[in-house]
Amino acid sequence: MTSYAVIATGPGQVEFGPVQSDEPGPDDVVIELTHSWISNGTEGSFLRGERIAGDTARRNTDPLPFPHVPGYQSVGTVVARGRHVAEVAEGQRVFATLGRLRGMFYPFGGHVSPLVCAASEVIPVPDGVTSLAASGLTLMQVGWNAAHRALVASGTRALVIGDGLLGIWTSEWLAERGAHITVLGRHTERLRHAAGIGVSAWEDVPETLDLVIHTAGDIHAVRRAMARLVRTGQLVTAGFLGAEGALDLQELRDQEISIHAISGWTRPRLERTLAGLAAGHVSAESLVTHRFPARCAATAYDLILAGSAPSGPDARPLGVVLEWAA
Repeated sequence: MTSYAVIATGPGQVEFGPVQSDEPGPDDVVIELTHSWISNGTEGSFLRGERIAGDTARRNTDPLPFPHVPGYQSVGTVVARGRHVAEVAEGQRVFATLGRLRGMFYPFGGHVSPLVCAASEVIPVPDGVTSLAASGLTLMQVGWNAAHRALVASGTRALVIGDGLLGIWTSEWLAERGAHITVLGRHTERLRHAAGIGVSAWEDVPETLDLVIHTAGDIHAVRRAMARLVRTGQLVTAGFLGAEGALDLQELRDQEISIHAISGWTRPRLERTLAGLAAGHVSAESLVTHRFPARCAATAYDLILAGSAPSGPDARPLGVVLEWAA
């Protein structure tokens, strides 16, 4: 079946064009997208050739992962369903992660429409949640997971490293749990979205911490923050640290630090996150800084890889969404 997709054709190179999706089977649905939300960090990393799979850093001996269709979060309308499908109806608005593809380095991708996947993998979007907001659900769920893995009590002193979407969402979920939050980042225009106190200098980070959650790829910041953890403190690792991101397990033992390594998504976590979004526990649309027609995806990725818009540093991209009906 012919679909149209964002295609990463080489390092830093993106096109929009036809691809071949799997033919839908009796347990599948076909979804016409309205919105798909770019994961700036993950997709940018794959586009630069830094990863080979998931959170696995690419080595020089590994092939470059091209061509591939990036993305893993979108919202659209079910336009067809297999004869065994009863859980969703045609015309229903749903969230999806990955569609099945042919002829790509990876046999799946997210920025593709129509998207073909198993009906069991889609989640209905409730009334009251906009398609724009729900299209960032997977990354929002990573933030939920990062904030809920550790033991948190009222007043827990938590440091979130990183002021991207993941850092902001992690801070918001932590706020729901009553933590005392400091978010360390580099961009004042982003830090104002974070829950708790946003800082850009180590001098403003508390000297004693109960919990460190890193959401950005900076191993030096992680090690510096670990030095401030109390004995029996907790470390949650949620950011990609690349080939140099090694931690000394003996050092963790010496301080009796608990470590939680999180990645990916599960349906139960996605559903809990969607419920939290519907209840207003986290932001979504206010974090969208740029919206592009899907056919202009190359411009969106150029912006992400460059790190800022032509108008200056205050226009650095945060939430970047592709609109498929535009």
